[in-house]
Order: sequence, then C-alpha cells, then structure tokens
Amino acid sequence: MDEYTLEELADLNGKNGKIYVAYSGQIYDISDSYLWIGGIHQGLHDSGQDLTKTMDEAPHGPEIWKKFVVVGILKK
Repeated sequence: MDEYTLEELADLNGKNGKIYVAYSGQIYDISDSYLWIGGIHQGLHDSGQDLTKTMDEAPHGPEIWKKFVVVGILKK
C-alpha cells in the first residue's frame, strides 16, 4: 500500500485531478463523490488534508469512509 506524507496529500486536493483525504491513518480516494466537487466539502472542509480531528464536527460518523476506497496510509 502506498504511503503519503501530509505534504504529498496536500497536492491531492482536486486542483490537479485526484481528490484524497486522510482519516485515522488511512488515505481515501473521494474523487468520485459529488459532495467533494472541486475538492471542497459543504464549504467547510478542504481535501488533501487529514480529517481525523474534524470528524467530531460532522453530522455523520466515521462509517461514511466505508463508501470510499483506501488507496494508502498516512506516513508519520
């Protein structure tokens, strides 16, 4: 499985194609989600970031990530 640093993840923000986010150490490809068009979710969250801490603010739980493909892990 590929490893991504936070800097590498930041480049995968939808401006150059793929839209990735990290949650709980895993990297998810959310490119096909209509809720992340342009790399922004609901005007509140930007892609290319680790969203682990912001999930507490979401109206849904972490089960949402089961809908997306894990493409790597976040390198520490």
